[in-house]
Formats: sequence, structure tokens, C-alpha cells
Amino acid sequence: MDRRKFLRSLALTGAAAVGGTVAIKEDGKMGILTQSVNAQTKRRAAANYDLVAVLGGEPEAMFLKAIAEMGGMGKFIKKGDKVVVKPNIGWDKTPELAANTNPKLVSAVIKECFKAGAKEVVVFDHTCDDWRKAYANSGIEAAAKAAGAKVVPAHQESYYRQVSLPNGKSLKSTKIHEAIVNCDKWINIPVLKNHGGAQMTIAMKNYMGIVWDRGFFHANDLQQCIADVCTYAKRPVLNIVDAYRLMKTSGPRGRSAADVVLTKGLFLSQDIVAVDTAAVNFFSQVRDMPLNKVTHISKAQDHKLGIMDLSKLKVRRVRV
Repeated sequence: MDRRKFLRSLALTGAAAVGGTVAIKEDGKMGILTQSVNAQTKRRAAANYDLVAVLGGEPEAMFLKAIAEMGGMGKFIKKGDKVVVKPNIGWDKTPELAANTNPKLVSAVIKECFKAGAKEVVVFDHTCDDWRKAYANSGIEAAAKAAGAKVVPAHQESYYRQVSLPNGKSLKSTKIHEAIVNCDKWINIPVLKNHGGAQMTIAMKNYMGIVWDRGFFHANDLQQCIADVCTYAKRPVLNIVDAYRLMKTSGPRGRSAADVVLTKGLFLSQDIVAVDTAAVNFFSQVRDMPLNKVTHISKAQDHKLGIMDLSKLKVRRVRV
């Protein structure tokens, strides 16, 4: 995706520039973003954005830029914290097929957690394919362990704990993995891709990897259940959307490299509704995907979990 499309994808959300005047000029080849020196200085001093969108780099570089713009991992992870990093590891697929979160991004997030003082970092996912194969062939198990994290299984019901969801509409309770229940903080790292049932799988849909009975979701209004599970009291301190590669068709499993587009993007926010909104608009530059088709986003907004109108947020857009 080129820079013009990137800026347009955010403009479609109504995302506001912050910290000074921003002008986008067209030279016939790309959008040129010009900002005053004062505006840049104010942004760096505040580092207090609701959403950061980054384009053009490798996964680690984009994440490090995004977290720096948000004020550093130390704003979210404190010394002694027990942290869960929750990527999408659902499928027995290699990183090039974009079915799972990029392992380089997972590694970078884990390392920053430890730098911020985390006591331990745990990684898991309730996979759809055989968990051993998915963990290994995604590259995530090796990357997570190399970064110092503990990788745990999630394939047995005994690993899950019953929790109440009093604000849920279709989903009033569910079983959530004990790693989430017992942690101090958790970080949600989905991959952005097409999904046959939910239309899109992003940060909210990634919650389905922390629950045991996903069959209930599919049998009882999938979109509402996705929004309902996000009302669980222990919410992620960060949502980091991996948009380095997009699976534009045949999601969530994918079939071949023909389903994948290299877009080199990343979105970071504490607001799960906002980050999913921005990600859908980004995806729509590759394949048309109206927000009103991804109804779990508006349902989550109805739960007051965040806002879709990005013009009300402080948004930082950068290219590396």
C-alpha cells in the first residue's frame, strides 16, 4: 500500500490530525505530509495519543515507533507485572500466509515488556488447528521463547476459568484461559485479515482465542458474542494490530499466497473499538469492506467499550 492510500484510509475514518496544522499535498505520485516544527515538538512532548498508525517498515520497527509515540511501554507495563501477550496463533500456517500474527512483532512486544520491568510474559492461543503444529509453524513459539516468554498450551478445558459477563446481551458468561484470569496485564496482538463468518478478524475477534467454548459464539449471534466477550473486566492495556501482511480473501485460514497482500502497516491503541475501526478502513484500501458489515464493532461501541468516530480522538500517523 502506498502512502497516499494509507493517508486516505485514515481520512475515511474522519481521523483528526493533532498537535498542529497538517497539510496533505498531491504531487501526482504520493501524498506529502508537511508539519510545522512546533507541531512535531508538541507531539513528542505529549506522546499522549489515543491511536497511532504506522506504515512502511518491518514489524519490529513499526511497533517500536508506535510505542515510542505512545510514550513508551513503561506507561502500560510496570515493574513486577505478570503479563500475557496474546497473538493470533490459530492456524498451522507459515508467517508468509498471514493467517497468524507476525512472529517478529510478537518478539518485539515481549522484549519491550521485559525492558519495562515485567516479571514474566506468557504467550498462548486457543488454536483452531493442532496447537503444537500451529505454535511451531507460525514461528511464534520459537520467537516468543527466544525473547524470554513462557509459551503455554490452551487445548484443554481444564486451563479455563468461568467468568461472568453481566453486561453481555447474548453471552452472559464464558470460560477464559487462566493465564488471562491470573495475569496483571495483557496485550492483544491480532493479525488483520478477512473472516468468512465475522467479516473481519482484528482485536475484538482475537478474544475468541482466550475462551473455551467458541461453538456457543457461532450458534448464538457471532457478532454480538464477540462484542459481549470484550466486556470482560480485565481488558487489554494495549491492542496492537499487525497489518504487515493482509489476508484479503479466504480468511481466516487462507489457502495460498494469492490471498495475501504486503501492506506494511500497524495500529496501536487502548481503545479496541477505535483500533478495529481504523484497521477496517485500512483493509478497505485492498478490498472493499464497509464498516457497517463488521457489526461487532458498533455493538462494542454500544457497550461503551470505545468509539468509532476517530475525529474525536488524538491520532498520530507516521511512516518509517
